[in-house]
Amino acid sequence: MTETPQSNIEEMPRAYEPGKVEEKWYQFWLEKGYFKSKIDPKKKPFVIIMPPPNVTGELHVGHALTATIEDIMIRWHRMRGEPTLWLPGVDHAGIATQVVVERQLAAEGTTRYRIGREAFEERTRRWAEGCRQTISRQHMRLGISCDWSRERFTLDEGPSRAVRTVFVNLYKKGLIYRGERIANWCPRCATALSDLEVDHKDLEGHLWYVRYPIVGEEGKYITVATTRPETILGDTAVAVNPQDERFKEFIGKVARLPFVGREIPIIGDEAVSTTFGTGAVKITPAHDPVDFDVAQRHNLPLINILNPDATMNENAGPYKGLDRFACRKAIVEDLEKAGLLVKIEPYKHAVGHCQRCATVIEPVASKQWFVKMVPLAKPAIEVVKNGTIAIIPERFTKVYLNWMENIRDWCISRQLWWGHRIPVWYCKDCGETIVSVEPPSGCARCGTTGLEQDPDVLDTWFSSALWPHTTLGWPDDTSDFNYFYPTTVMETGYDILFFWVARMIMMGLEDTGKIPFSTVYLHGLVRDERGDKMSKVRGNVLNPLETLEEYGTDALRMALTTGTSPGNDIKIAPERLAAARNFANKLWNAARFVMRGLEPEKAAAQIDYPRLPLEDRWILSRLGETVSSVNRLMAGFEFGEAQRLVHDFIWGDYCDWYIEIAKTRLRDDKAVSPQPVLVKVLETSLRLLHPFMPFITEELWQNLKKRAPADFATAESIMIAPFPEAEAAADPEAARVMGAVIEIVRGIRNARAEYQVAAERWVEAQIYAGELEPQLKSYLGAFETLARARPVVFLPKRPEGLDTSQNIILVLGETEVILPMVSLVDVTEEKKRLEQEIAQGRNEVARLEKLLGDEAFRSKAPAVVVLKQQQALDSVRSRLERLEQQLSRFAKS
Repeated sequence: MTETPQSNIEEMPRAYEPGKVEEKWYQFWLEKGYFKSKIDPKKKPFVIIMPPPNVTGELHVGHALTATIEDIMIRWHRMRGEPTLWLPGVDHAGIATQVVVERQLAAEGTTRYRIGREAFEERTRRWAEGCRQTISRQHMRLGISCDWSRERFTLDEGPSRAVRTVFVNLYKKGLIYRGERIANWCPRCATALSDLEVDHKDLEGHLWYVRYPIVGEEGKYITVATTRPETILGDTAVAVNPQDERFKEFIGKVARLPFVGREIPIIGDEAVSTTFGTGAVKITPAHDPVDFDVAQRHNLPLINILNPDATMNENAGPYKGLDRFACRKAIVEDLEKAGLLVKIEPYKHAVGHCQRCATVIEPVASKQWFVKMVPLAKPAIEVVKNGTIAIIPERFTKVYLNWMENIRDWCISRQLWWGHRIPVWYCKDCGETIVSVEPPSGCARCGTTGLEQDPDVLDTWFSSALWPHTTLGWPDDTSDFNYFYPTTVMETGYDILFFWVARMIMMGLEDTGKIPFSTVYLHGLVRDERGDKMSKVRGNVLNPLETLEEYGTDALRMALTTGTSPGNDIKIAPERLAAARNFANKLWNAARFVMRGLEPEKAAAQIDYPRLPLEDRWILSRLGETVSSVNRLMAGFEFGEAQRLVHDFIWGDYCDWYIEIAKTRLRDDKAVSPQPVLVKVLETSLRLLHPFMPFITEELWQNLKKRAPADFATAESIMIAPFPEAEAAADPEAARVMGAVIEIVRGIRNARAEYQVAAERWVEAQIYAGELEPQLKSYLGAFETLARARPVVFLPKRPEGLDTSQNIILVLGETEVILPMVSLVDVTEEKKRLEQEIAQGRNEVARLEKLLGDEAFRSKAPAVVVLKQQQALDSVRSRLERLEQQLSRFAKS
């Protein structure tokens, strides 16, 4: 049996050292098998299937966010005694991975074509396996508690067979078809792309107006406008709106294309806008989706003018071999020389770019495989509309439904070598198409063995769409599938709601007849402190491994999730990480303090709530309130807010107030020992914090367990200890009194800070507490220690008519505090200091007002510089106002 790693409290460093703790506890958890999932027919499981990272390198900070949120959920549900499954895996990432490996080959002076398909696939597989191992190690560094025994890869045999099964099933139902359609073609990646893989960017371009001669009518022309003059070479018609009076006479006539001499008809079609350009448009069916539809209605031919690398092919006539953009330049020059270029206008329009490599895509008519989406979308729309699947945050439901209700057929074939090869074979002898899960031995029609498999692979998102059910064994009837499916939550980024989430819902319903998950939780993007998207080009990428080394895993997890909310982007900055590390150290030091003076016999004393000192009752009631709120927030998927509450309770209520007040009792042998409550609150807080910060909580919990009473805890690890449930009820009296204590201390501290009172100086405090006086008198020691206030005098009645130039009066909730000015500062010196600072402030205001009033400065300086100076002026004015208010208090002295 694996022994619990030993922790020696005497050897605990003054600050938390993550490097000495994290690997130790992760290995302990692994060896104990805590992450492994077990089937319990009596209980409903909580299941997350991990969004599979791409095997293209290392994890980035977005993956760290995903892993942290999912681990928070899993650890919470596990501690609540529920069977949990978090299944990890990685995605083969077709285009992205192939691009990486092709770059490696290029650096070696070769290409995939030279080494051949089989060798390329084997090399890519080796690369992917190396990345897979790296990703797993990095996930472990993040402390994630997934079931590694169930790890999956989209190209594993099980998922691969499932992909082929789905393809065949959809083909037999008529939902997968092969046809010539307009596809988004990336010349750089040399493959078709789905609409979702294209980023549309608004670019400043031009609209060229070109005259086409009318055949048989000397000197007569029809003028069209185009944003892509090079596609003139692929025109097969000119179209006008049949209701447009300007062009009715042209319908039925024939125009001649410049430079290639092809004669094309002029047709009428209702789809033509009368307001674009001249109202007459060129029809290029092989290179425009709208034109393709027009061509289908009018039985027009398709003429492809592009090679796969976006150079012009033989259909381009004299421009054959030119790059598409060089052809554009050449044809515009030739049109001008021929007197066929009427005019050029600036024109801003959206241009599609490959999401992977940012190359301008070309719409190209080609034979591709498609999925009919409308029949699949209908049930997927209904399960979201009727609430069977909930999307968090709810505002994305409308976004999802809008896309699904306007869905188009999905191009699923890719001209790549890395991925799931399409399970279709063509007979070389009779042309028969064979669609099969397993490779056929021969042609079913003619019996020949001369078969050739389709060279294309499936879109990566096709296999990803099957991820929730194929990872659990589908299409086989497995115990995992029967128990863990449907899964519970799909947690992912809002940016792939359409790419992935919508398709999983559609395919899950189609393949299994059940929803794949009941909740979709969408997190935001991780951005830098200015809100900019992280990218290598900007140089603002946060490497999670480097961050772990500097700040520790728990600090990174806390920085990524504290105070965040579903669907909102997260700004991450060094200050946020440092604050999370400071919290870990604060907790560490508090725990060290509690454990250093721990006396087991005192700590073992029974907690008799009604007899407890008021501050004990207060901290226990605050603990109960926090536990109750955290459980409510966790159930509502408000993990960032839940973590903020835990942070604020530990840092504020427990460390800053309760421990500090308890210290006065620890020094008093006659006082009731606070140790039982100190220990109880610490132990409960550690369990409360564990899902968010697993490493430090395990280390401290194990240390506490060794030194606490024998019945302290029966679990051998905090991660399988029960998550806290609220015990103590709200205590209004304790809250009222402690609220007053805290207000008084804070008020005095703020006054000290405002007047820059030296830390070692005592200030006098006079307190009017009314009916709270009896309770507050017992906190004289706290006022002395926490506010450096001595003497502290309680006034029998509310003070009236006090000279405000000689006293600071703090009017609080139920109390008033008077601080004589002479106890705070040397009045003469303070007046002198304030007068000097006011003079400096007025000079600075005058300088900035003169600068901002200078029209030459405002007209020449960048807007950001002007704004900065205006903000500086506002800041100085605000400070000057505060200084003058302070000086006014000394007016009579």
